[in-house]
Amino acid sequence: MKTNKLFLIISREFFIRVKKKSFIFLTVLTPIFFAALMILPTAIMLMSEGEKGQKIVISDPSGITTGFFEETEEFIWSYDNETSLDELKKSFSEKGYIALIDVNAPDSLLNVAVSAYSSKQLNVDTKSVIESSIKKAVQKRKLDKYNIDNLNEIVKDLNSSISIKTYTMDQEGGEKQSIVEIYMAIAYICSLLIYMFIFMFGSMVMRGVIEEKTTRIVEVIVSSVKPFELMLGKILGVGSVALLQFIIWIVLSFGIVLGAQSLMGGESLSSATEMTQSMAGPQGENMATITEAISADSTPFQEIMSALGSVNFVEVILTFLAYFILGYLLYAALFAAVGSAVDNEADTQQLILPVTIPLIIGLFLMMHTFQHPGSSLSFWGSIIPFTSPMVMMARIPFGDVPMWELALSLGLLLGTFLFMTFVSAKIYRVGILMYGKKPNWKEIVKWLKY
Repeated sequence: MKTNKLFLIISREFFIRVKKKSFIFLTVLTPIFFAALMILPTAIMLMSEGEKGQKIVISDPSGITTGFFEETEEFIWSYDNETSLDELKKSFSEKGYIALIDVNAPDSLLNVAVSAYSSKQLNVDTKSVIESSIKKAVQKRKLDKYNIDNLNEIVKDLNSSISIKTYTMDQEGGEKQSIVEIYMAIAYICSLLIYMFIFMFGSMVMRGVIEEKTTRIVEVIVSSVKPFELMLGKILGVGSVALLQFIIWIVLSFGIVLGAQSLMGGESLSSATEMTQSMAGPQGENMATITEAISADSTPFQEIMSALGSVNFVEVILTFLAYFILGYLLYAALFAAVGSAVDNEADTQQLILPVTIPLIIGLFLMMHTFQHPGSSLSFWGSIIPFTSPMVMMARIPFGDVPMWELALSLGLLLGTFLFMTFVSAKIYRVGILMYGKKPNWKEIVKWLKY
């Protein structure tokens, strides 16, 4: 194989794609989009303010909720137990109330029925305030039925808040604070990026082969170079584009996020996080997992920074690059073989299915792995070459992968890449000059025997 011809093919594939306007726009806009996903929720929460002075009338003949609706800048509560419910439904809007709350509480309090009437749909925050206030009132009335002295204080004392700080121990006995949710987030992001990039740039190789085959450019090219050199050059050329684009995305994304944080301030970001969790109500309990573990003598950012310090980012970045490159090379060879066997992209559906199924299986295994990184299913998923790029990256951030497992996984992935490149090259060599015929699997097996 002549390296000068291979370099020319790589350069051609690289510069053809880099000079396209779509590459420039995608390279610039993608990090802005990812940064916006991280910044916009915080910015919206900082700028959002609820309507003030909203008046709500309550019909509660039982009086069970009296004193439990606290008046704030946002809500003004009024009771009207004299007017009938039907009359209130007709007149509450005319009197300036945004809603009518009907509390029907039987003496037994076994089944308290609450109905809300409004001219416009109530937002989630308003509904949550009404539900929590009535819930407190019902709980208070039920507790009073037990006639136990200081029962409220006893209940408050029982409702203790427990926060757990987790630490990882090294072989020398050193301690490093850790937050498992951060490891899960890093594992999920790394694995998902590898899945996206392999699929996106592998498909780019396939479309490039189909385009050259359709325009008959490939007939001119193979008169000067061997088919294997052409396939390898195309794979490496598109891979270099992917690597360049990925580096630019990382630099721009971090730059935008850090710039936004410096402008908005850490305190504002922290208060916005708390506001988001409070508005989420019961559904926000999972979002608050990290901040609930934070003690009074530290801030969320100090805790997160301390936990991030225990992550071996050098290992994460190096293994990410290794699995990204080898995973891309493996699947790009398969995508190139599929592209060489068809005349247009519409005919790829039958042949591309065996290529995409391992990727999809790897995606599902990845979702299992970042929750259970030490399971046997996660182990085998990180060893099998067709799923290891996604699954192993879901294990690496947790730091419990022995070196022999990492070496075995990379070795098998490299060996599978070399073998599949050899197989794909035999298909590619015949397929790029085949026109007007839709090959089936029996035909492709014959190509392998030529």
